[in-house]
Amino acid sequence: MLAARASAARSASRIARNARKFATVVDSAGVKVAAADNGEPTTAVTFLVKAGSRYEPKPGVAHALKNYAFKSTDKRSTLGTVREAELYGGVLSSSLSREHLAVTAEFLRGDEAFFVDVLSSFLTSAKFTRYELSEWVAPTCEAESTAAINDPATHALELAHALAFRSGLGNSIFATPGHHVSAEDVQAYAASVFGAGNVAVLGTGIAPAALEKLLEQSLGKFAASSAPSAAPARYFGGETRVDTHGGPQTVFIGFGAAGAPSAELAVLASHLDPTPSVKWSQGTSPIAASVPAGTSVKAVLLPYSDASLFGLLVQGQTAADVKTAGKAAVAALKAAGSLKAEELQKAVAKAKFSAASAYDVRDGLIAALGPKILSGTSASVTDTLSSLEKVSAAAYSKAASSLLKSKPTYIAVGDSKTLPYADELGL
Repeated sequence: MLAARASAARSASRIARNARKFATVVDSAGVKVAAADNGEPTTAVTFLVKAGSRYEPKPGVAHALKNYAFKSTDKRSTLGTVREAELYGGVLSSSLSREHLAVTAEFLRGDEAFFVDVLSSFLTSAKFTRYELSEWVAPTCEAESTAAINDPATHALELAHALAFRSGLGNSIFATPGHHVSAEDVQAYAASVFGAGNVAVLGTGIAPAALEKLLEQSLGKFAASSAPSAAPARYFGGETRVDTHGGPQTVFIGFGAAGAPSAELAVLASHLDPTPSVKWSQGTSPIAASVPAGTSVKAVLLPYSDASLFGLLVQGQTAADVKTAGKAAVAALKAAGSLKAEELQKAVAKAKFSAASAYDVRDGLIAALGPKILSGTSASVTDTLSSLEKVSAAAYSKAASSLLKSKPTYIAVGDSKTLPYADELGL
């Protein structure tokens, strides 16, 4: 036990030390820059832009903008970018969330000048040609949208956002079939979001001073841009059913909360999560013992700048198994408001580990720190862990009971004739 405590202390110290490096944010070329060099053999640089689907003026524009990344710019053609990136052995990628667009380059140390310039040129001199839209961008958007619809879990979460928030956060991150998006639409949206004050740059495996110097060279006088505006998120809730074939029977039981993400909801998600700490064992979650074999229940917490979507995603091979697991999930959620001291302590510990372990991988690091750096809030993991440690039984109980008072968001995807309705699960 003492060894475990010592190991945990060393891990916490290491994470806190790395986080302090990232917590130092400077403005360079008009953008917020944060980097840390912990001796990694490779380097990664991410440009994070406040350009998610929440802010798009037209459905599908943000999705198309994501897929325009690494296409023709004033400096390089699409083929030129592909060939040079492969020559250097690097990897270029882009991703989209409801609030942010991220473009990332991962590469060997020493090649940062080329890859930072590739990322910068997308923000400063992308051409947004019509032929690239029709030949590459639109087909990619269509393929990704089709894949999302055919994945029951992704489909359920997209529908949940639409019901929970309607517009803004309810906008899908995938282009909607039937909505035409032109190259001019994408170019106009890019012009409104690509600018100083709306971009953060995060680097790992690179010294902050080196990254700042490269940005000053590649971005130059980056034009200022006002942050895109959106109405404050409002939670509505609702119920819908979609008949699909070929995937697991799926139910999502969700609730929304307005305001900044709370530590109490993270603790609630950890308490309900049935994932065991020991592989092949049955966890001690209040849901674990009631889930039929072959059926899964996953706690989902999706935090945004001014709202959160919390829920339980239930998937199984048959509607009967989903109904059994769904009843257990709802019962556990209703009983979660009052925990024994030991149960709360365990949930807090799981939440802390989940938050801290995100900093061990690049994707988790960018997801955890990026939005905070862009918004100017604290980007230290120590603050995150401290907020979890301060969760009291009273605050936790209040958050859980308040969540259940809101109208549920209930989604059923699969055999709509046999999947349970919300009231059949006890909602």
